[in-house]
Amino acid sequence: MRPAMSSTTSWLAGAAAVMIVSGGLVAAQSGPDGENGRYSMTPIPEGVLRLDTRTGTVSTCAKNDAGWACYAVPDERTALDAEIGRLQAEVERLKGQLAAGPTVSGKVDEALPKSDQLKKAEPKTAEGERKIEIPLPSDQDVDRVMSFLEKAWRRLIDMANRVQKDVSGKI
Repeated sequence: MRPAMSSTTSWLAGAAAVMIVSGGLVAAQSGPDGENGRYSMTPIPEGVLRLDTRTGTVSTCAKNDAGWACYAVPDERTALDAEIGRLQAEVERLKGQLAAGPTVSGKVDEALPKSDQLKKAEPKTAEGERKIEIPLPSDQDVDRVMSFLEKAWRRLIDMANRVQKDVSGKI
């Protein structure tokens, strides 16, 4: 626990707060950097806006029940710099992938012909004749279809038998 402050200590704390609000010099970790000190103070309705002239950090300071408290203001520039750095790294990575990828040789000024993936291939015609050749399924394909149809037929018959037994048992 903290010992209670004496009236002299309270007075000194109050005097220091008055100096901060009035824009006086504030002693930081080390001595003042220049003529105006390390911090620049600007009064705002909520209290004081404090600029650290060494780091560029901006804080809002306000008096509460326990005394004066300063909180750093979120810096959008830090977030922007981080995003710029991430994007620059991604650009470099993509450039490396492009450089390592296959190279295109030959003339590239002309556009490549477009092919329609959904368009069916033209039927083949025999040389000299105008007949359409239709490829027939192999024996293996026919066997697979027959096996499927046999299984489906058996299941249909089994289902009909079960329905007949259910109906005859209820009558």
